[in-house]
Amino acid sequence: MLGTEAEEPISDWSFANNVELCQIQINAGLLPHSINLNCMATFTGELYLSCSLCDGKRWSSAALDDSRARIRLDGTVYPVTATRVTDSDELDRAWAARVQKLQHVSSPINSAPPPDAPRPDHWWSFRLESR
Repeated sequence: MLGTEAEEPISDWSFANNVELCQIQINAGLLPHSINLNCMATFTGELYLSCSLCDGKRWSSAALDDSRARIRLDGTVYPVTATRVTDSDELDRAWAARVQKLQHVSSPINSAPPPDAPRPDHWWSFRLESR
């Protein structure tokens, strides 16, 4: 993944809410796999990726097998650990962060849901933490 490597761990990812999409690179067999995804930070600075109908997708399956990843935001690459979130309360916090972010940073292919949109059951989230 091209970009300047971050030299310090990040504890507050709030700046991610200024980026339309994030690029994540995961290990998928012999070659790395990269994809553009929604990323969002909570008001406390936690970083999440979202994925609709994620079960069985190549990148999410690979992330479940090997949590080491790299994420690129505005040309800077950060080594991270990706952990699938299964706790309902944490999923709701990540969903709320997504809805909030997309009220300000959206596009025709990544449109904002209504502010009161409920979290779909098929929606997955991964928490990303610096490593």
